[in-house]
Amino acid sequence: MILLDPDLDPDPALTSTSAEQAAASSLATPNRKLSLPSARTLARFLTETQSAVRLKGEVTVLLTTDAAIRKLNRQFRNKNKTTDVLSFPAEGIGAEEIAGDLAISVPTALCQASEQGHSLATEIKVLILHGLLHLAGHDHESDAGQMARRERRLRARLGLPQGLIERTKVEPALKSSTNAPCPILSRSLRKGGKSRTQTRKRGLKQ
Repeated sequence: MILLDPDLDPDPALTSTSAEQAAASSLATPNRKLSLPSARTLARFLTETQSAVRLKGEVTVLLTTDAAIRKLNRQFRNKNKTTDVLSFPAEGIGAEEIAGDLAISVPTALCQASEQGHSLATEIKVLILHGLLHLAGHDHESDAGQMARRERRLRARLGLPQGLIERTKVEPALKSSTNAPCPILSRSLRKGGKSRTQTRKRGLKQ
């Protein structure tokens, strides 16, 4: 399932400060490359990628703002700054039906897309894949390169460019994890009249 934060502008390329900076740094980029992909397009990709990752259970992707991501990052990781993607694996009762949630900052994704020379849609897909691997139990901070190798194989299969792990080898980024419920998602995502946090406990990973 793909959810759009109501505070997220439907055309981030026109109004986001981050997007304006991204566009200014790549004047040759067509406007369509800066456009937010449709929920239907991303939902198809999510289904395809979940199958490739072999991740069972429902996944919800929240496309949100820098401010919302920063709030999550500050609250659960003690990092008072924006980031690109956060993963919330499902745990406990109901985890067999719900794999977890992802939160993606669209303005940050747009900046990264411009830096990498590809479209916003492509960057969001890269972030979805990275987040799904975390939901599947991978952790590139503590493994011996298994997540990086699997992400590389899946990117080739899905036709995606360089992933987040490869980028951090050049420009180190904050990649840590903690365990915490996600109040933004639990308010937004409800099933059967109950907040999902009533039926499971989330862990937070980036």
